[in-house]
Amino acid sequence: MSNAHYKRTSEGARRGGPGIEYNRPVSSNLEESRGRPLTLGVIADTHIPDRRKALDPRILPLFEARQVSAILHAGDVSAPAVLEALAQVAPVYAVRGNRDWLWLGGLPLVRRLSFNGVEVGLAHGHGGWLHYMLDRPVFTLFGVNVERLVARLQIRLPGSDVVVFGHTHLPLNRRIDGRLFFNPGSPHFPHRRQPQPSLGLLHIGAEGGVRGEVIDLEGRPIHLAAPANGRVTQFRT
Repeated sequence: MSNAHYKRTSEGARRGGPGIEYNRPVSSNLEESRGRPLTLGVIADTHIPDRRKALDPRILPLFEARQVSAILHAGDVSAPAVLEALAQVAPVYAVRGNRDWLWLGGLPLVRRLSFNGVEVGLAHGHGGWLHYMLDRPVFTLFGVNVERLVARLQIRLPGSDVVVFGHTHLPLNRRIDGRLFFNPGSPHFPHRRQPQPSLGLLHIGAEGGVRGEVIDLEGRPIHLAAPANGRVTQFRT
């Protein structure tokens, strides 16, 4: 896709297009859908076009096959065309990552959504430019500390039943202090500890309750191992 196309879609993003909710204020961003079980698609760290030209062609059909009711993008999109493509499948909710300053600088850093009474907090995980610049030299030398990011998100998103984030390119599907912390990994640039490209699904019951699932791009479940001491090496976000 050309730079002209990205400019056009960026202008459309600021206006807000059909099926795309990423430019709404956080305070009004509560979606209620009680009465039926539903599945949310979760994706992060697509990095288009800064590292890859287009979405992997398996992603949209996979979300369609799973009949997702909405898609959450946890940042580092990096161009509006990605969100436009995902919106062909289901409504898209996205947040700003550290790579989204050029075309998607208007995205919020944090979103709060509610599905069947389950409150979902959505953030990239880098904490904004100040945290990112302070973290980068430490993480480059010693690796990303997942527990440090989780602690920051616990403060940033109090009361959320589920916290969805990206940034590390490493999937996480773990309950901490009664809350589900969920990272879908990256479909294009997985971390070397979990080298399979991945997406996520959140399964929410009709009366609440949530289960996270990390899958590869063929739709197969990925069974995750916890990082040793919460530390992830090789910082490339």
